[in-house]
Amino acid sequence: MSKEIVVVKDLKKWFDTDEGIVRAVDDISFTINEGETFGLVGESGSGKSTTAYTLMGIYTPTAGEISYKGMDISMGIKQRPLSLKKEMQMVFQDPGSSLNPKRSIEQIIELPLQVHGIAKDERRKRVIELLQMVELPEDYLDRQPTKIGGGEKQMVAIARALATNPTFVTLDEPTSALDVSMQAKIINKLIEFQETLDLSYLFITHNLSLMRNVATRVGIMYLGKLCEVAPTGTFFSKPLHPYTKMLLSSIPVITREEEAVKPDKVVSMGEIPSPVNVPSGCYFHPRCNECTERCKREDPPMVEVEPGHFVKCHTLSE
Repeated sequence: MSKEIVVVKDLKKWFDTDEGIVRAVDDISFTINEGETFGLVGESGSGKSTTAYTLMGIYTPTAGEISYKGMDISMGIKQRPLSLKKEMQMVFQDPGSSLNPKRSIEQIIELPLQVHGIAKDERRKRVIELLQMVELPEDYLDRQPTKIGGGEKQMVAIARALATNPTFVTLDEPTSALDVSMQAKIINKLIEFQETLDLSYLFITHNLSLMRNVATRVGIMYLGKLCEVAPTGTFFSKPLHPYTKMLLSSIPVITREEEAVKPDKVVSMGEIPSPVNVPSGCYFHPRCNECTERCKREDPPMVEVEPGHFVKCHTLSE
């Protein structure tokens, strides 16, 4: 049985704004096992990136607990030990903004090594090794990010994340801004690195089709809450939450075989509410075609309907 590497329990991250309190992440719990990819999926504004930033310590939780290998890491990144920062790394969505345009590729990749006290000669050897791993030529050492393409920038960002030999990597939409061929190349590389370097991933995306090929398990977020978590095969073959069914039924397909396994078309009702003014009861009830009076009053619990398959819906917990 796989060992848990990350445990998130009752996590909340709220923000005070001029309009009111934004419940970006609102009481969610999940685990990530060693060697697996946990895919966190949701529309824009669902809270998936805030979840990632809070797990990585960029944000400090409003409430709840986060543990890594049994160690409490609920504090912000400045309070986390240096050894933890070495083991946990992140690849951001937009490499154009996450890479310093004034630094060379060598300076960018070697920075984590410098922080962790690696000697200069060893740093250069490691940077060259990392460039080879991501299939970039050695003459890129002296280039700046503005002189290379978007896919190459993301490869540099991945190389930087791998520099310290981490065991856990958070990937925040790492392919969303790239063309299809470069997306495939990066995904293949990430899968290769996971197998050869024994990595565990939290993979943030809005692309459900991508999760079918990448994730071990999938969690669906809506308005800061997790509404369904399941092994990938179960998730695609037997979705249970109305919101999950709505998302899966909208995935474009190109073959009759793919169409046959899709859920029946679920019409999307209304718009996503503001996270400042969330609905009472179940957050999804204003858009749900299975809504009951209870759904309008009570927030449903997350229930394990079968081993490893959790759903947050009154119609499945009664």
